[in-house]
Amino acid sequence: MKNFRLEIFKKASLCRNFENELYRKVQDKIIKFPVYLSAGQEFIAATVAQKMSEINVEPDIFIQHRGHSTYLAFGGDIDELIDEMLGRKTGCSGGMGGSASIQCKKKNIFGHDGLMGNQMPIGVGACFASKLPTIIFVGDSAAEEDYSLSSIGWASTKKLPILFIVEDNNLSILTEKKIRRNWEMHDVANGMRVESYDISDNPVEINKHLKNVFTKPLLLNINTIR
Repeated sequence: MKNFRLEIFKKASLCRNFENELYRKVQDKIIKFPVYLSAGQEFIAATVAQKMSEINVEPDIFIQHRGHSTYLAFGGDIDELIDEMLGRKTGCSGGMGGSASIQCKKKNIFGHDGLMGNQMPIGVGACFASKLPTIIFVGDSAAEEDYSLSSIGWASTKKLPILFIVEDNNLSILTEKKIRRNWEMHDVANGMRVESYDISDNPVEINKHLKNVFTKPLLLNINTIR
């Protein structure tokens, strides 16, 4: 467990330092397009990625627009990510995706296309076709979209080997959940017969709930702060 925690810390440190440097470049106006930082949420991706390494699984990964930490934690090429932030053709998305639509084919990381929550139906559809272990990262607001909810239902019906990670920072831009809705994602998922938990972003707690990952659909609503 000690080495497991250390490896998580290494991944999380890489993610946080990347975001800190990226923020400085935005402040210095070296990067002028919209940037979606995942600073504060890095322990989620770092823990899940390390768990995948421990169980020797290379899942298909569908990330949300705030996905720098997911990309880095799962081994995406950091130089290609830097080049993407600088709009270079050598970037991970050819310099055309920017911050929101990063990808890494070598690591099975599929980029976000810009439509809020669209990675949910796309990821579920891909998993249904391949039957391969699949992870979908989504924000608490994007998870509210109708096609996100129906995707969870379909994954449940077909008993897909899929992990839904809701990175719940309680915000849609600046609007808190209590203003947007009177229900919680884990309750909805449980109602669809998907095993689901509402937990903190403590790596120990996240790891505990990944014990039987990919044996059936699983949703973790992970509370965090960005």
